[in-house]
Amino acid sequence: MASALEIEVAGRPVRLTSPDKVMFPERGFTKRDVFEYYLAVGDGIMRALGDRPTTLQRFPEGLSGETFFQKRVPTKGVPPWLETAQIAFPSGRKADELCPTDLAHVAWAAQMGTIVFHPWPVRKAHVDHPDELRIDLDPQPGTDFADAAVVAGELKAVLDELGWKGWPKTSGGRGVHVYIRIKPEWTFVEARRAVIALAREVERRRPDLVTTKWWKEERGERVFVDFNQMARDRTIACAYSLRANARATASTPLRWEELPDVEPDDFDLRTVPERIAKLGDAHAGIDDVAHDITPLLEWAERDAARGEGDMPYPPEYPKMPGEPMRVQPSRARAAE
Repeated sequence: MASALEIEVAGRPVRLTSPDKVMFPERGFTKRDVFEYYLAVGDGIMRALGDRPTTLQRFPEGLSGETFFQKRVPTKGVPPWLETAQIAFPSGRKADELCPTDLAHVAWAAQMGTIVFHPWPVRKAHVDHPDELRIDLDPQPGTDFADAAVVAGELKAVLDELGWKGWPKTSGGRGVHVYIRIKPEWTFVEARRAVIALAREVERRRPDLVTTKWWKEERGERVFVDFNQMARDRTIACAYSLRANARATASTPLRWEELPDVEPDDFDLRTVPERIAKLGDAHAGIDDVAHDITPLLEWAERDAARGEGDMPYPPEYPKMPGEPMRVQPSRARAAE
């Protein structure tokens, strides 16, 4: 096995040990391949990670070994230049997470066996106020990526009516993510309410294909808009993050017109750097505009007035004000 290397990234020395270690056994991609991939997509992934508290999904021995989510940066044995940001979990406990301020931070994480990057939807300067809405279009059994792409088109129509700009990407799996930059002036609770209101509007337009039902038994063969990805401490793989699957796919920014014609497997560790070199970053303008979510909060008030209030939080969360019972509908009926 090759000896350790020292590589300069963003003007900082980053040590790469065990570069020949196989991280993706099915395709033979090594730790050095992963490291070099993240350097190749540097500008794009820094748009996604810059100044954001970030959870790392690490695979120290590659996909064939154990994995864990690292939310706390160690207090010892890290470079002196490594930046962190303190965040608070729903429980009230706090942690100092990695907060990339340059590409050397991403390279350091790759050296530590990180494959997937999960940033919070906040910046270090406003850790309790999201600066983006994340719309997660999750195909349920019986639906697939093509269905999620159709739903994304319906979402775009709503955004166009609002005069808003949305930024689509593949999830790296079967789904589609759409990001909307917003002003960091609202809480996580308010941002989540805004996403629920937006999701319900899309659902009303395509009830045959879209669902906001939290309980799986109620979703049917439709695409679920996972509004709880906007809850505090819920994160999704960022733009240009690799995914922990055999093919080494990447969550890849797209232009809206591309959505109907692509497949998630088109975008992986090898093809995405080539795509950027040829076409540039489809999310290059994502920071140009930050929207005011007041219209969505007004929709939320309208919905509440007609009996469509808050939705259940994930089970590990404390009970939230105004939240309905977290009881599976079939069990609730059985208990009556």
